[in-house]
Amino acid sequence: MLAFGHTGVGRPWSDVHSARESRFIFRHEDKDAMGLDLAFTVKRVPFDENYHPSENTRATTNFANLARGENRVRNLRNTLQMIDNRFNTMAFWDNPARDRYAIGLEIISVEIDLGANEAFPAIEMLKTSITDRKNNRQIDGVVGNNFSSYIRDYDFSVLLPNHNNDRPEFSIPQNFGDLHGKMFRSFIKSPSYYDNFTKPPIICLSISHNKTYHRSENRHPILGVEYHTKDTSLSDEYFRKMAMQVRYFMPDHGSAPLAFYFFGDLLNDYTNLELISTIATMETFQKIYRPEIYNANSPAGPQFQPSLEQQDHSLTRIAYDREERRHLAVTQGQYAEKTFIQPYQDLLRTWSGQFDL
Repeated sequence: MLAFGHTGVGRPWSDVHSARESRFIFRHEDKDAMGLDLAFTVKRVPFDENYHPSENTRATTNFANLARGENRVRNLRNTLQMIDNRFNTMAFWDNPARDRYAIGLEIISVEIDLGANEAFPAIEMLKTSITDRKNNRQIDGVVGNNFSSYIRDYDFSVLLPNHNNDRPEFSIPQNFGDLHGKMFRSFIKSPSYYDNFTKPPIICLSISHNKTYHRSENRHPILGVEYHTKDTSLSDEYFRKMAMQVRYFMPDHGSAPLAFYFFGDLLNDYTNLELISTIATMETFQKIYRPEIYNANSPAGPQFQPSLEQQDHSLTRIAYDREERRHLAVTQGQYAEKTFIQPYQDLLRTWSGQFDL
């Protein structure tokens, strides 16, 4: 027999669904009357040159890929130096030597408690912090940045391909992304989130390589020039179900626009240093992961269609196995299906059915 219970609180900036959804508890009652509570737990791990991925870390995350193999220390050190260099180039005021600031990164792991000392690793993000060497102080940064999810792996690497097997035309499964979106909204509204973070997240990802983007006249002093597209990508729709909007900006001295997914007002809800910390971090990862787009030798023009076949680009000195990353997404999607989606499918369906997106 399955039963459902929940508690919660609300906050003005994240009014993405009713406050009663903000934390959820699943209870499973079996013949021994043993209960199972499920709730969010936030864990933090420093991301520095001594970082070693844990067994629960998604192997396809950018930071996990960089921290494996014989070049892992050099990879990590060079990546962190690239982030610092980009940050100081953008935060140039009162910074003549371009060495005033250093970025600290934490991997934020969000687990769903399954009871009996078991947990499902639901979400991984990055949290930035800023060291101001001139004033000897620590400045809070932004949570989000990179976004990884086993359920997202399942949706895109297992459910979607299986749905389109032997179909003459590509189509999207019914309710695609609904469960993931509702769980993410619940986490953002949860006490676990408010106990750890003061502002809503910004997720910063690569733009779609099969869409065309047009440069606008709108320019932000930090984010740069804004681009628009008439086409909505599947990722954009997936994040919309997470209650996040998207805008595309190419920062000064960048090669291509970045996709910023956010709540509220991206241009006014964050300080300059907070925005720079996200740009410096995620542009660096994209230069490593997609050099054809983000380390191109010529910047995007007024009309831009990114291509992974573009040859006029430079490689970083950081080893990265992009092909392995693709294969692991399937493995991790299958893991989510086996350990979470299938065993709890009735429970998840009951919970998900109570709320609209």
